[in-house]
Amino acid sequence: MSTLSPVSPNPASGVGTLEAPDGGPELPARRDKPFSRANLVQTLAGGYIPLIVATLVVVLPLLWMLLSSFKQPGEIVTTDLKILPQGLNLENYHTAMTTVPFVRFFLNSLIVTVVGSTVKVILAILTAYALVFVRFPFKNVIFVVILVALMVPPQVSILPNYILIAGIGGKNTLWGIILPGLGTAFGTFLLRQHFKTLPGSILEAAEIDGAGHWRRLWQVVAPVSLPSIATVALVTVVSEWNDYIWPLIITDRPETMTLPVGLTLLQNSEGNGAGWGILMAGAVLVIIPILLVFAALQRYIVAGLTQGSVTG
Repeated sequence: MSTLSPVSPNPASGVGTLEAPDGGPELPARRDKPFSRANLVQTLAGGYIPLIVATLVVVLPLLWMLLSSFKQPGEIVTTDLKILPQGLNLENYHTAMTTVPFVRFFLNSLIVTVVGSTVKVILAILTAYALVFVRFPFKNVIFVVILVALMVPPQVSILPNYILIAGIGGKNTLWGIILPGLGTAFGTFLLRQHFKTLPGSILEAAEIDGAGHWRRLWQVVAPVSLPSIATVALVTVVSEWNDYIWPLIITDRPETMTLPVGLTLLQNSEGNGAGWGILMAGAVLVIIPILLVFAALQRYIVAGLTQGSVTG
């Protein structure tokens, strides 16, 4: 029976090892117990506490909005803080959906989001594919221009866009809301970086089989890039649905207002605080579709974040 030599430190890992005299493999020395004080402190300080703080920062405002949507005016505007509502009162939701043309606002937002997001994602896929797999002059220069557009704040283009859209008759129209934001530098950049990681062998095999660029894009590149495309789609849908500044500027009629703009009409002009619960109820109705979209695309996003992390 072989015996083990004393523990020798391993400089690379900082963990001692037991060396077998017969030339066998080194055995790791005993580590700290899982529930030792050192491990618990490291786990709490480096994992659970930052996670709990970040979760509270995100969740608490949403939770307060949800609870306030069930409160009466006297429960919101008061010096006596009340966290929980006295009862499950749905009157605020009924008022939010009947005081203003809520259904019209919802349909406007749905049209703007679906059309705008679809066109944006398609343009991002086509542009990213061309920047990676198509040979043409000044390709890198065009990519630099896209990066510059990504760094420019969108507020800078509000005035030129308003002059252009209003000049061609796009004020108080849905296409006037959609048109200025059809270009997406972020989606193009993200998909280009992903397309560059794809192995060239799959495209070479498709090219040998006689597939052109269009067929290679939609039958080879797009299917294997579905998680990244879903991520771009989710970001685009959220930005389109929640966009407030541009629809507020280009529309002033309820017939063409989107949900974020139209719900500002719910605020009570009397200023007695009665409108806050109604506003909270309207805000809850606005975020529900986005939560449903996120739930539908979650598995693709997780796959996109973990793509390439497992090898071998």
